[in-house]
Amino acid sequence: MKTIKILLSFVLTATLFTSCYTEVVVDDFNDAPVITANQLLNSYDLWYVDINSTVGYGETPFLQKAFTVSFLNGVVYANNNIAGLGSNGNGFGIDVGEFDAYDMILDVQHDIDGFSTFDVYEVDYNTIELYNPNNDTSYFLDGYQRNNFDYDFVFYDNIHYFLQEYEAWEKTYTSEFGAINEFDNENYLQFLAGGNDSTFRSSQDDIGLSANNLIWDYTGIYGVGDVSGNELLKTLTLDYDFLDNEFFELTVITDSKIELFHPSSETVYEFEGRGYIQYLKSDGNTKEKKVSKDKKRKFRKDKVANPRESTRKV
Repeated sequence: MKTIKILLSFVLTATLFTSCYTEVVVDDFNDAPVITANQLLNSYDLWYVDINSTVGYGETPFLQKAFTVSFLNGVVYANNNIAGLGSNGNGFGIDVGEFDAYDMILDVQHDIDGFSTFDVYEVDYNTIELYNPNNDTSYFLDGYQRNNFDYDFVFYDNIHYFLQEYEAWEKTYTSEFGAINEFDNENYLQFLAGGNDSTFRSSQDDIGLSANNLIWDYTGIYGVGDVSGNELLKTLTLDYDFLDNEFFELTVITDSKIELFHPSSETVYEFEGRGYIQYLKSDGNTKEKKVSKDKKRKFRKDKVANPRESTRKV
């Protein structure tokens, strides 16, 4: 009889212990914080599209062309252009569509590219993954507030896209100093988007013509490089077969004007952009894509600083 009492006491104690343990676990689970997709998307003003971190072989067009996207009150905003970055739409860019976020799903109705749906994952404190199940591709976005987003860095890190955002660049100034050289005859430059993103054209047509009326005399390859120790100065190399390479130091003066310093002749040129290309252009209630030069961001290898230091005399 004593043995039976001992066994019953053991069973009762074990049961009570299990019940208490289960209750604690349930309480802890119920107290866990839950964040919705909408709250997550609204936790930052801007989401920088880290194009080099994309995983998958598909493409979601509106993310492929955007530098930043924002999700505000059901509206999707994007900075698709480098020209005007930081000022367009108070830094948000332009209205490109509408969105709905529920559970951990994001649905976007883009004005040009149509409908896309994404599974939303929180990677870390300021990074999210947008997985598109229709093309099995993930985009990774880094969150920033407008007051701490480095617009200048993004601008100068993507100068090659900036050059492509005008139908043509017209020479508006040539310094009186500097040796006479062959490039003095070139009055227009054009940097083409699409393809390998490295094609330029030049024209010796008279100043003052519309970009649509220009005859392009030469087509070649160009490259933009960095200058060690100076983030605001870039190099531009134009590959002319008959002139060899023309090398310049490139400085951005405004969102539509650049300066090219030609070290070999010590000549300074200024070019102004003609025919601004906005990659999603709003006109009243209609929106259309500029199709003559369809910009698409591409994977880029880590850039190596240009070994040639600035030779310009100050």
